[in-house]
Amino acid sequence: MIERLAPRRRSVAAALADVGASALLVTDPRNIAYLTGFSGSGGAVLVEDDGEAVLCTDSRYELQVVEQAPDVGHVISREYVAGVLGRRRGPADTPLAVEADHLTLSAASALRRALSQAGGADVRIVETSGLVEHVRRVKDPHELALIQRACAVVDEAWTHVLDQRLVAVGRTERDVAADLEHAMRRAGSDGVAFETIVASGPNGAHPHHVPGDRILTEGDLVVVDFGATVAGYASDCTRTVALGSVPERLAKAYEVVRQAQVAGVEAVREGVPCADLDAVSRGLIVDAGFGDYFGHSLGHGVGLDVHEAPAVSARSTSTLSDGDVITIEPGIYLPDLGGIRIEDTVAVTAGGGRSLTTTSKALRVL
Repeated sequence: MIERLAPRRRSVAAALADVGASALLVTDPRNIAYLTGFSGSGGAVLVEDDGEAVLCTDSRYELQVVEQAPDVGHVISREYVAGVLGRRRGPADTPLAVEADHLTLSAASALRRALSQAGGADVRIVETSGLVEHVRRVKDPHELALIQRACAVVDEAWTHVLDQRLVAVGRTERDVAADLEHAMRRAGSDGVAFETIVASGPNGAHPHHVPGDRILTEGDLVVVDFGATVAGYASDCTRTVALGSVPERLAKAYEVVRQAQVAGVEAVREGVPCADLDAVSRGLIVDAGFGDYFGHSLGHGVGLDVHEAPAVSARSTSTLSDGDVITIEPGIYLPDLGGIRIEDTVAVTAGGGRSLTTTSKALRVL
């Protein structure tokens, strides 16, 4: 693991010249983990333009930081920002980059105090966005293996839920969500990648419905969106099932979504513009007369965050790269009637897309 971290830091260091800074203050916990291997909840990292780094965390993690991040400098202090800036090796008056999307007001105040104490009160602060995330986007083989394991977990858990008939008339959305999360834990998940969605009947028309006490009823479609994590890496999967016979309009919409999802996966390959990929699936839904009922993007990147680059949307300016991991998740949401979404986590290669979630997408009638 350690040998993979230094090249990541060097890639970040190389990007500093583009923003005119000599060091980057990293405060996002996932970016800290990506660059150092440290998974604690509190800390900061300073990456300098030669790729060297120092990590500051508090005494709760004194042993953990030595075990997880042995190839960077360590400072033990509750003053994370001051701790790393105190070990800055470059000139104190050179520009310092920060993660603008993750620097809290309190951390920004601590930064100014630390710079002032170090004689760098006039240092230019360079606000960056997505600098580390850009490096994170393309996954190495180790990262891909962890995402594959997280996908295997959701496949195993979903199979268990279906085999045990845990999605059934008379149960609540909350019941199903709890059982599915328990099944993911038993299958090897470290936790949920996001709050599980179970949306039954008319609730399925809400893409991000929060599972409640609604009782599953004969004739419902049930949308289930769930993800696992393994060593910090996420999976993301959605399946929609039927409880008995469903209205004809919903059955038709399901088949449209299924075809759009399959077409989207088949269109995945290195070099494809993300906007064009979105258009493949969206075009099928529009042509079937359901275009007004598919409001969200086709997908997104998956990694340490369940939603990360690249965005797979009509407005995206990104192009797929070998090593990207994305979702393909078209949906149709019919107010007062129900919804359908089918989603896979897909690895991008030069030769095409490979679905890492593999359970059946045929309409399952329970």
